[in-house]
Amino acid sequence: MAIHLTKDSKVLVQGMTGGEGMKHTRRMLAAGTNIVGGVNPRKAGRTVDFDGRPVPVFGSVSDGMRATGADVTVVFVPPAFAKAAVIEAADAGIGLAVVITEGIPVHDSVAFTAHARAKGTRVIGPNCPGLITPGQSNAGIIPADITKPGRIGLVSKSGTLTYQLMYELRDIGFSTCVGIGGDPVVGTTHIDCLAAFEDDPDTDLIVLIGEIGGDAEERAAAYVREHVTKPVVGYIAGFTAPEGRTMGHAGAIVSGSSGTAQAKKEALEAAGVRVGSTPTETAKLVLALLDDRQRTL
Repeated sequence: MAIHLTKDSKVLVQGMTGGEGMKHTRRMLAAGTNIVGGVNPRKAGRTVDFDGRPVPVFGSVSDGMRATGADVTVVFVPPAFAKAAVIEAADAGIGLAVVITEGIPVHDSVAFTAHARAKGTRVIGPNCPGLITPGQSNAGIIPADITKPGRIGLVSKSGTLTYQLMYELRDIGFSTCVGIGGDPVVGTTHIDCLAAFEDDPDTDLIVLIGEIGGDAEERAAAYVREHVTKPVVGYIAGFTAPEGRTMGHAGAIVSGSSGTAQAKKEALEAAGVRVGSTPTETAKLVLALLDDRQRTL
């Protein structure tokens, strides 16, 4: 099992023929992702060879879906065209759109996430590393060789910290790792992933990574308290950030206690989440909880 992405997922890549799209399509294919086509209206009908694996290019997402049965798209288009790309995918009825592009104007993100929600398309991102179900499929830019399949679910605002926790816990492995992105508006939240991991029978423990600014982590803490029965371990990036400073890609301003790492830590701990002060300590908390779980089985 996994959440949102499995070995059976059929993946399109919007912007596959661009520089970033080509590079990461090759990496996704190497990770075992079932990429069934690219999308570029100017290059429709062509085929791109990736180390002996031919991938057709379609003129639209709907054309690609009709020809291949694709249910996932990964978006590598420039910021100015991202809104149109996601709306096109949602109008075609794709189930999942993974928006890697950074630098998208907030009003565009508001528009396409709302449109996708109305059409029944889940958006992950924007400005995110995507998601990976190790050993099955990789949709985005997450390195596939730093971990293995396992029973930990990971949801993170930070791409870099996603990679670090995957590496720190590589001997245990992950069911699915989801980088939701740190922009002010994202299509999938911590809560969405917590709910999915709670329902996944092959996820035993959840790691939640947040960062200063906003109240997403406080809302996630409230959800954990009311709805999550599995153990949750957390980490908040930004404990050393000075007050009043805009930090990181979240673009959030910390003022008073609202949005600070300490406030988020306290909210999570009040909900029963163990929170590490560093990524390495967070990994050790995970190992300790799994060890406790094994002893009680």
